[in-house]
Amino acid sequence: MAAKWFEVITGSLDDKKEWRRYRARVKALPEPYQTAAASFERYFMYNGGIVDGDPAVMMTMLHDFADLWERAAADQTPVTAIVGEDPVEFADAFAAAYTGKRWIDKERARLTETIRRIEAEEEP
Repeated sequence: MAAKWFEVITGSLDDKKEWRRYRARVKALPEPYQTAAASFERYFMYNGGIVDGDPAVMMTMLHDFADLWERAAADQTPVTAIVGEDPVEFADAFAAAYTGKRWIDKERARLTETIRRIEAEEEP
């Protein structure tokens, strides 16, 4: 009973445990993979992965991302060989594989609709 009440206030305990498992995987990576993964994680938090408010999508993406870095570390693949010349393009492409509708899509639609409405009002 108390756990259910607590989860209403703080969010799912299972989600928090899943997050901790992911973070432990990243912290266990050798350098420079750990730094690269942490940098991309920060970027993802701002720009990708959250689909329709479902944290499970973000966790799936992050676990798959941890898999990528663990494999790269095991194979000693250079970070630049993974991300290429444009790390932002790489991050956006990676995140796009996990998105249906993102939060930014809602804001893009809102912006576009507002401008269209203004255009319609300005026409003679």
